[in-house]
Amino acid sequence: MKKILILLTVFFLASSSGFSQRLAEHLFEDAGNGSELKRSAEAGFAEEEFRRGVQSYYRGFFNDAIIQFEKALSYLPDEKLILDWLGKSYYRAGMEGTALEQWQFASDSGYGGILLENKIEVVRERRVNASAEQALRYTETGTFDGNNRVEGSDFQIFSQPISILANSDGTIWVCAYGSNELVLLDINGNVARRVTGPLNGFDRPVDVIKTHDGKLLVSESAGDRISVLSEFGLFEKYIGKKGRGLGELVGPQYMAQDYLGNIYVSDFGNARVTVFDKDGNGLFSFGKKGYAFKGLKGPTGIAVDGQRVFVADGVLGGVYEFDLSGNYVDVLVQEKTFAFPEALKFSSAGDSLIVSDRNRVFTIDLGTGAVYENAFTGNAPARITYATPDQNGNILAADFRNNEICILSNMTELLGGLFVEIERVDAEKFPKVTMNVRVQNRRRQPVVGLRAENFYISEGKRPVAKLRFEGAASSNKNEDVAIVVDRSMGAEFNSALDQAVRDIAAAMQGVGKITLISSGQIPVMEYSGDPKGLLKFSQSALQNKRSASCAFDLAIRMAVNGLINAEPKRAVIYITDGLMPQNSFDHYGLTDLTAFMDNNSVAFSVITLRQGALAEELDYIYKSSYGKSYYVYRPEGLSSIVRDLLEVPNGLYQFNFESVLQTDMGRAFLPLEVETYIMNRSGRDETGYFAPLQ
Repeated sequence: MKKILILLTVFFLASSSGFSQRLAEHLFEDAGNGSELKRSAEAGFAEEEFRRGVQSYYRGFFNDAIIQFEKALSYLPDEKLILDWLGKSYYRAGMEGTALEQWQFASDSGYGGILLENKIEVVRERRVNASAEQALRYTETGTFDGNNRVEGSDFQIFSQPISILANSDGTIWVCAYGSNELVLLDINGNVARRVTGPLNGFDRPVDVIKTHDGKLLVSESAGDRISVLSEFGLFEKYIGKKGRGLGELVGPQYMAQDYLGNIYVSDFGNARVTVFDKDGNGLFSFGKKGYAFKGLKGPTGIAVDGQRVFVADGVLGGVYEFDLSGNYVDVLVQEKTFAFPEALKFSSAGDSLIVSDRNRVFTIDLGTGAVYENAFTGNAPARITYATPDQNGNILAADFRNNEICILSNMTELLGGLFVEIERVDAEKFPKVTMNVRVQNRRRQPVVGLRAENFYISEGKRPVAKLRFEGAASSNKNEDVAIVVDRSMGAEFNSALDQAVRDIAAAMQGVGKITLISSGQIPVMEYSGDPKGLLKFSQSALQNKRSASCAFDLAIRMAVNGLINAEPKRAVIYITDGLMPQNSFDHYGLTDLTAFMDNNSVAFSVITLRQGALAEELDYIYKSSYGKSYYVYRPEGLSSIVRDLLEVPNGLYQFNFESVLQTDMGRAFLPLEVETYIMNRSGRDETGYFAPLQ
């Protein structure tokens, strides 16, 4: 790896005072300047512009940083370090194609080594559509063993894991059938909490899910009931009791919840699905023999999506589709396709179902019913009862027989490692330094749940002093929101627009900052401040006039620019009639606009004021930016929109430390490195910063 910091000892004449001063370090050397001096004026000017560019970059002013790095290059056109930072600035500004050009120039000249080559490869891969998620092959990258393997100890961590609940902060709840408990594990497999239920304990728990209001539900197959717990695991009440009547259960197994909050339970002993309302009152059951359907024999896994309910049958070996009222719709997967299918869980993209089937994990395409094999544990005895995606792009599988949780990862992710960025360095209180590190996988998915032990931070290859882990953004409970209103919509949407803005403001519950931007021929910031200020919003107060031609791209850029220095969790919500107005992408292309949001961790969601198809461009952006699409008058309303955005994974981590490096009065470029490790994967980034001038 070429050294970024070149140490020189030279004399130079101060421009104002007329005396010589000895410098400890110079960043750029210009030995081929044609004069007798080792260091030309161009090198000095380039160094000053470079320092300003680095400071602008860390403050989130990427356009300013680009201008300053371009100026620095005008003095030293072949300086590879400047090219690298110019590429970084273009990348954060969303112009990935231009960033790749700068990085490639530097790499072709021998700069950056494997680290820069890997960055170029990853960013190029991201610009090409990935393979369909359901067809990906996964391999085991690690396990959480239920048995303590430390010599001389027979302590058991958990027994017979049967299901898993992956949390948005990277932790997981393990439902342990054998030890009658829930065990909360962090990303490294360490036990964070144990829950044994009410005073008399759980009675053979099978499944655990989280409700829309954050509570935990635990089905107890031997207890013929469902336990309701707080989000921290404190017991509150029971749902259901043993029997064959309404709201009664015999051997309940897996659960799911619809958008109204109704709870669906696979009632194995009664060979049916039993449905409760959100308060636990019995509503109805379904799955018995009827017209065109011979009935369920052994219902196991269950999943609910919109108006559809999918039920796996372990006896019949197929998967069936019903509506929310329990009416039989069709066969999704034919009988005897699976040996003994158990849990059903939606994939990360939501367009397929993950099925656990003894020693295999499959995915079902919801559009075609096609079945793909994702993982095979081999011919050794195993029973995979549950397979679910986690927040980090893995599949977590509960092996009931071997008493372990298997972490399955896509092979390309395992070989390629992690994508690590030192996103910001704040040295204003030098020698105390604060830094933000963002960790993603190769497919741009944030890696959440990391702890201090997953990082190694150094300055000039030496460990930093007094390192302190300040926390992860995934645990942040504040969300800053920018609302962008499409001003090409007609007057018939006035009432719906007012309702949408008011609902968003109410959903924020006075927490965080809200900004309102109207997207007309020129975007206008209409409001910025406390969400309470928009509780009585009216479109008649907007300054921007209606126009068939709207600068959508400029409005989104304005919104994202305002969020770069906001809370780590931030989002743009676009309110539209579903169509794209004229001149939407005159200044910035669709991919550059999407990359600008993705590279600055800004989620993008859409609220449509008219039912019907969404414009392809909007569909692409929200699906690429961890957002969702909502209809303003949907039955469940918009109250969940902020909660959904808070659940968006965020791979940002903050540290502080005390530097021991010499700053040369603030002119020295101080090197900084970070390495991230998790299971069998790792990633690295190198950068530098300047202390304040003295």
